[in-house]
Amino acid sequence: MANTLEIKKLSATSVSAADICRVLDEANIGFVAVGNHCWAEAFPYRPTMEVRMAHNGKQLLINYRVTEECVRAVAPHDDGNVWEDSCCELFLSPVADGTYYNLECNAAGTLLIGFGAKREGRERAPQAVLDKIDRWSSMGRTPFDDIAGERTWQLCLAVPVEAYYKHSLPSFDGLKVKGNVYKCGDKLPHPHFLSFFPIDLPKPDFHRPDFFGSVEFE
Repeated sequence: MANTLEIKKLSATSVSAADICRVLDEANIGFVAVGNHCWAEAFPYRPTMEVRMAHNGKQLLINYRVTEECVRAVAPHDDGNVWEDSCCELFLSPVADGTYYNLECNAAGTLLIGFGAKREGRERAPQAVLDKIDRWSSMGRTPFDDIAGERTWQLCLAVPVEAYYKHSLPSFDGLKVKGNVYKCGDKLPHPHFLSFFPIDLPKPDFHRPDFFGSVEFE
């Protein structure tokens, strides 16, 4: 099991979300499994999730790939309950000050960003910040209800450094930070919880930075 999530630097600049798959393919950036099946006894269904990431200094390029039995993206707008849908999440502490950001995006590219030190009292990013994140989904960008039948879908996000809006980060270059990657779907027919770094708790809770692992940007 990986102890570090490594994010390579690419020379490509101003990458759109729709181009991320191609750019990462050309750079031979491979997927890694988000393979910890959290709280499996209570939530036995296990989809497959993989992620690959790279950066160019100013943008974090994320590509999620999911295979699951039902896909859902009901949240009608940004800052909605996207975690109830087929949802991919990156939690990151870019500065070692006890705070972290949760970037959560459903299969239709609808997202939210929260900021704070713990689950309670989190501040939601304003729409002007969310609008800076370019999104592409193989399922399209229109909200949809449950689509049954196993399928594989992909989601790409081009996240500018400005999305971490509470900190004045000059770039992603050389950051050695803490974080985790998750997959959930609280209102899917079979709710589930996957993580990249393991979480040792009795019941579901992703908002636990004490279980974050090392994330290193080249």
